[in-house]
Amino acid sequence: MGALSAELARIGVATFRYQFPYMEERRRVPDSPLVLTATVAAAVRTAAEEAPGLPILAGGKSMGGRMTSQASAEGLLQGVRGIVFYGFPLHPPNKPAVKRGDHLARVRIPMLFLQGTRDELSDLALLHPIVEALGAFATLRVIEGADHSFHVLKKSGTTDAAVLRGLADTTATWADALPGK
Repeated sequence: MGALSAELARIGVATFRYQFPYMEERRRVPDSPLVLTATVAAAVRTAAEEAPGLPILAGGKSMGGRMTSQASAEGLLQGVRGIVFYGFPLHPPNKPAVKRGDHLARVRIPMLFLQGTRDELSDLALLHPIVEALGAFATLRVIEGADHSFHVLKKSGTTDAAVLRGLADTTATWADALPGK
């Protein structure tokens, strides 16, 4: 996320990074969903206080993004204009399922899904119908050859740095097009 934050800063998008308590304490077992969504809500409130007047997008990488959407589905994210998922973890590695996406239908703000074609935590054949069912609330951008961490193989003809630039540019373009800007 550090390199992505730098790319977002390069194009004028401020970021507010935080860690979940279990990460801060270097524990392997994640906190309960209640603690995770409360952490997201606290981070959103703090970002709004630190940067009054700036439009707020929430989201994150992998579980951070999923917990953001769960917090939104629970009505915990006031003033957020949209959610950006940098690799939505739809299922455990190589165990295709859709249960982790069930709550997305309760999210009532725009969502941007940025997913690699080699992401073992999100089978695109399962994600596409979810995004389609969300209608105008969801946009999916597929990054060819990228894995869950947005790494690409050397033979892909691109670089990890170019992929990060593309993620940042896509995020900014999507955010600029959101209603109410």
